[in-house]
Amino acid sequence: MAAKQNDSLLGSAVPARPGDPLDLNTSVAGEEDPGASFDVPSGTEGRSDQPTDRTPKAPTGAQPPMAPGDEAPAGTPSTGENVCPECGGTGRLGASRCPNCEGTGVVIVGIGGA
Repeated sequence: MAAKQNDSLLGSAVPARPGDPLDLNTSVAGEEDPGASFDVPSGTEGRSDQPTDRTPKAPTGAQPPMAPGDEAPAGTPSTGENVCPECGGTGRLGASRCPNCEGTGVVIVGIGGA
């Protein structure tokens, strides 16, 4: 009895060879439409996963007051602490507190330069 030969290349026991025609109706993964099995969770119809407004949010909580020598509030991006140029980081001018850094010895300045 002769061996029965399948018509489909994918269902055949004979491996496909270079130059054989491709069967584009059948997935090699065994699914006809791999994307068809995706289920959208209910209750999300019409809703976007993106934020509705793109404006930066104002900082929350109390911010420490700026000293007269500060260029920006503490925590502002592209800023950092630097030694106060008036008192040299001591926080004192003579016998009194430095008015530029308010006695801390540091001021907030812009860094970078872009």
